[in-house]
Amino acid sequence: MDLHAWITQQVDLVERLLDEYEWPPSQSEGVRLRCEADRRILARHTLDLDCPYEPACKGCGTYGDQAMSNTENLNDCPELLDLAHAHGLTDGILAGLDRPQPPEPEPRADGWHRGLADSLATPPITTSDVPAALRGPHWKP
Repeated sequence: MDLHAWITQQVDLVERLLDEYEWPPSQSEGVRLRCEADRRILARHTLDLDCPYEPACKGCGTYGDQAMSNTENLNDCPELLDLAHAHGLTDGILAGLDRPQPPEPEPRADGWHRGLADSLATPPITTSDVPAALRGPHWKP
């Protein structure tokens, strides 16, 4: 379980306690609004699936010409860390959480995996089968 999943679990617990009337009626509306705000933050700060080389936070954005991630790992997202702190995150809990891994690249539907090495290993195109009518005066086969 990573940090995002841990916070989601904590918000689920608070909402379940709300449904069981564990808060006084005077506080329940404020707690419900807080849970909604937490869910909005969680929806914005998720794993960036467009970043294939690191498990970056989508909500933290990018910088520079190369669109490098501001937060290289979702567990290091300052918004999520602040949110988790409000839900009782300790250093021990944080150390026990899994670190998200970058998403696995999806295989192509046609099964063709062509890379630079494949391009360089392709045999050169030969011109020996060009008809004589198309050959010019300086033809080199």
